[in-house]
Amino acid sequence: MYQPLADKIRPKTLDDVVGQRHLLGENGLLRRVIESGSIPNLIFYGPSGVGKTTVASIIAQQTDRKLYHLNATTAGIADIKAIIDELDTFLAPNGALVYLDEIQYFNKKQQQSLLEFIETGKITLIASTTENPYFYIYNAILSRCTVFEFKPVKAADMRRAVERALKLAMGEDAKPVEDGVADYIAQAVGGDVRKALGAVELLVSGAGRTASRSRTRSRRRSARICATTATATAIMTSFRRCRSPCAAPTRTRRCIISRGCSRQAI
Repeated sequence: MYQPLADKIRPKTLDDVVGQRHLLGENGLLRRVIESGSIPNLIFYGPSGVGKTTVASIIAQQTDRKLYHLNATTAGIADIKAIIDELDTFLAPNGALVYLDEIQYFNKKQQQSLLEFIETGKITLIASTTENPYFYIYNAILSRCTVFEFKPVKAADMRRAVERALKLAMGEDAKPVEDGVADYIAQAVGGDVRKALGAVELLVSGAGRTASRSRTRSRRRSARICATTATATAIMTSFRRCRSPCAAPTRTRRCIISRGCSRQAI
């Protein structure tokens, strides 16, 4: 089964995560919280592809808790209740960590359904959002959570992820990569690691073509385009409009649609 490159090389430790040095650096607050093992309810705020889901997975691994991944666009109160039913069983002996992606799509009632379980500690909530949480998340949830802002990954940090992806994607069948490719990808993706890894995957997949094969396909494509353009032009120019009020299209020099019209077509 196909597995995206971004999922294959997802970091397993905090040291492997690129970017977010202000949170996960040696003295980063979030890093110290994770290493303490006492995880409060958290809200990760930031753009797509900056490591929010990855960090939540690492937290679950390091605290030996079962991770429930929900997306607010498709999940509902029933899904929350199903998770609660599994607590205190062999399925979640150390408690549950619920990662709720795009929490801003939960309405007020759905968000309030989390309060009881957050307060009693039955679940630890890690919610993520790409929107400003102070506008899209209700105060009752905000007052029980700590907000951490994830920032777009800098090009210098992104390069490390791109080089690692190139090495893994090419494997033993390594092909030479031009100088500056990794730098260009790192700078062009706007701080989105997932987009950078997708670009690497596309680059490696398309690198198997030979030059002669590419030129042949290019010539064939150009010929098809020219033939299509010529046909379309011939059809369009054969239809003229008569000067008479009927303005009927015709393939001849005289209007054959309107009876009695003998004016020349233009």
